[in-house]
Amino acid sequence: MSRPVHLRLPYLGLALLGGTFGTAVREGLTLTFTSTGDIPYAIFAVNVLGAFLLGLLLDSLARMGPDEGRRRRMRIMVGTGFMGGFTTYSALAADTAGLLGGGRVGVGIAYGLGTVLVGGLATWAGIATATVLHGRSRAVARRRTLDAPRSGDSR
Repeated sequence: MSRPVHLRLPYLGLALLGGTFGTAVREGLTLTFTSTGDIPYAIFAVNVLGAFLLGLLLDSLARMGPDEGRRRRMRIMVGTGFMGGFTTYSALAADTAGLLGGGRVGVGIAYGLGTVLVGGLATWAGIATATVLHGRSRAVARRRTLDAPRSGDSR
């Protein structure tokens, strides 16, 4: 019996590699776009963008076929690794706790719940975008098939 995918060293290496780059990109963005006031807008934006991109990626990969080969490696390196490092639940939790502990209860609740709710909507939007893109690519492929010369045609 073979080991589960999440325990195989090559896949762990892919997740580590993707996570390293995702974390570096997030850190670069949070250093570039510092918070104004009490609300950490960069972390909010990173988490929402990451949720959208993860929904887009996973739905696109699922539409391409079974989770094996290149699709599995892409899911683990980009989905689990990069997006796992890029998004940050720990910073969301720490920032929310800081706002709540600093007496900004309304802002803290709005920030914490807002990030989760908007992130959920962003994931849905990513899935919807992948659905639209998949439909367009199928339509283009269908047109190409219909427009292609058939054997024996004298076009």
